[in-house]
Amino acid sequence: MAARARSRIAGAISVFGELLITAGVLLGLFVVYSLWWTNVLADRQADRQGDQVRDRWAGGPGALDTKDGIGFLHVPAMKNGEVLVKRGTDAKTLNGGVAGYYEKPVKSALPQDLKGNFTLAAHRDGHGAKFHNIHKLKDGDPIVFETKDTWYVYKVYETLPETSKYNVDVLDQVPKESGRTKPGRYITLTTCTPMYTSDYRYIVWGELVRTEKVDKDRTPPAELR
Repeated sequence: MAARARSRIAGAISVFGELLITAGVLLGLFVVYSLWWTNVLADRQADRQGDQVRDRWAGGPGALDTKDGIGFLHVPAMKNGEVLVKRGTDAKTLNGGVAGYYEKPVKSALPQDLKGNFTLAAHRDGHGAKFHNIHKLKDGDPIVFETKDTWYVYKVYETLPETSKYNVDVLDQVPKESGRTKPGRYITLTTCTPMYTSDYRYIVWGELVRTEKVDKDRTPPAELR
């Protein structure tokens, strides 16, 4: 009887061990999917959309298209190439490997506005992870936004490494939490923090220092050369 009991216990332990191994494999596959494969899919989708925007620009004059993408964000310190910027910050938009500008809870200004705060969000991990290296941005670093006819050159002047996900003051047209008290032409980058979580938000603020007209060769400003 004792031998049979030990055999049953050993069998149960063996089955339990196999279940743990299976669970570990499934968890590993989920991590690979979340942190790698979603990046692959999102980058493909963003590349297609970006090509469509540039093709439309090449077609001649036209009204600003806020649905398919208004331009491209270039942040050398993040080493993430060009990032298509579209309207909205819902999951469906950001999961496409782009950055989105806020329509709520605080409506974003656009770069061409003479005053306001151009407020953007993007994923830090998975789905393109366009703001993965946001922590590498330092005061004085350039943030360049490219539209069909203008380069907007901003300089980082303040960062907030951690704040509540419910802190919407960081999106104000005059972002007082950044130290500014007067209307200007600002840009705000937001994403989740710490990495691989969505508990808090990481914020970077910049201020417009100049604009440059796009020439026929689309020669980038010095900050991108």
